[in-house]
Amino acid sequence: MQIQWYPGHMTKAVRNMEEDIKLIDLVIEICDARIVSSSRNPEVDRIFGGKDRIVLFNKADLADPLVTDEWIAECKKQGIFAAAVDARQKKSLNILNSLIDKATEKKRARDQKRGIRPRSVRTIVVGIPNSGKSTFINSYAGAARAKTGNKPGVTKGKQWIRPNKRLELLDTPGILWPKFEDDSVGMHLACVGSIRDEVFEVRQLVMELMEIVVSEYPDSLKDTYSITETGAEFLEVFADSRHIIKKGGEPDYDRVCHMLLTDFRSGKWGRISLERLQRS
Repeated sequence: MQIQWYPGHMTKAVRNMEEDIKLIDLVIEICDARIVSSSRNPEVDRIFGGKDRIVLFNKADLADPLVTDEWIAECKKQGIFAAAVDARQKKSLNILNSLIDKATEKKRARDQKRGIRPRSVRTIVVGIPNSGKSTFINSYAGAARAKTGNKPGVTKGKQWIRPNKRLELLDTPGILWPKFEDDSVGMHLACVGSIRDEVFEVRQLVMELMEIVVSEYPDSLKDTYSITETGAEFLEVFADSRHIIKKGGEPDYDRVCHMLLTDFRSGKWGRISLERLQRS
């Protein structure tokens, strides 16, 4: 399934990030723990490749914990500071302060050697749409200081937020990149709600999503809905059992698929990761 989505405001957001790089000491990258590879924007590497970075695997409560642990272990091997979090839970972010200290240790040592007085760490928070950036900032800062929403594109401009004396956070709009080279990337982004639902054909998306889930988590759909059929037959049984019928008696497959997609995104299907670490 081929999906591409790159609205105009993202181009402006990328330009702003390129201009802001000189102000930034540290990058906090928010990705979706269910689709780690697809939710890490290659533009972040291009723009901030020389900056210290922390990667937070957000929505870890919805992802397979064993798979998430593998991703975090791989980051550590690469010298990247990483942690699994649920940005809605402030206690989940307690680890962040120690990560910030570790990630900025070399910078602070350089500043001290040069006789530069300590100042607050200027941090930019980046991520794809609907990754939970603003929710993270609100939880960490202890107040609703950044606009949030359960659909992509809520944050349209940059916002500086100072949660404490030692840290300044720059919230930015969620950005994708101009072209997905792998069709599975767009499909995975659509599944977790990082691409507007109007951009894709929901029935095809849900069919592909169910195929992945049945392959990796064979009992998930059966345990959730008590339906043993798969594929198109699953949709038919689901519609019939819940009387989701259009005028004329035909199943309303669009409505069915939107319901199933909402259930998946909310975690009703269980803790599922659509992407696993590829080992050579």
